[in-house]
Amino acid sequence: MNWIILIIAGLFEVAFASCLGKVKETSGTTMYLWFGGFLVSLTISMLLLIKATQTLPIGTAYAVWTGIGAVGTVLMGIFFFKDPVSFWRIFFIITLVGSIIGLKAVSSH
Repeated sequence: MNWIILIIAGLFEVAFASCLGKVKETSGTTMYLWFGGFLVSLTISMLLLIKATQTLPIGTAYAVWTGIGAVGTVLMGIFFFKDPVSFWRIFFIITLVGSIIGLKAVSSH
């Protein structure tokens, strides 16, 4: 169950990073709404990470959380913010996903 909580926490990390990207692109009331989304997503992500680390090793949980956030944020950047795509970016995203799966596989919990 805590692995599911950790995955959800990672998805909220993607959400707060994406909101931060939208804050940069907007102004006025819209900017403040995106900033509010950032704060809500950040809070939920951190609370879920804390919950997950109550039973999972902190090193593994943090690495998986940041990995999910990194991969998700790169993909959001590519699909929604028109970030550049190259062979090497995709290659290293795939190696990061493999590392996350490897950490889950060798975790004793």
